[in-house]
Amino acid sequence: QVQLVESGGGLVQAGGSLSLSCAASGLTFSLYNMGWFRQTPGKEREFVAAISWGGDNTYYADSVKGRFTISRVNRSYVVYLQINSLKPDDAAVYYCAASLRASSYVPSNPVKYNYWGQGTQVTVSS
Repeated sequence: QVQLVESGGGLVQAGGSLSLSCAASGLTFSLYNMGWFRQTPGKEREFVAAISWGGDNTYYADSVKGRFTISRVNRSYVVYLQINSLKPDDAAVYYCAASLRASSYVPSNPVKYNYWGQGTQVTVSS
């Protein structure tokens, strides 16, 4: 059974930092590209960042470039999202997701992801 478990969310002041983690189990982690998405009530799930299966390539939404950093440690089956310079608009439930690699393409479309975590809440106070 595949499990993705996010942690690290919480309440942070605007301008602050947060580090999210996602621990994977039940799959061969190195076969999967990993992504972070976020969602607020009434809105569609939004792509935030993705990292290729080997960690060589990273991709970011324009809204988070320069502030968020995605990384992974394959031997530990963990993917991270470092969030700096938090803005009120960053408040959301953050989800990690796994997409089975089929080529060098790393998707940003959530429908391309096979497995999802339960999410972790990030709240930003202004």
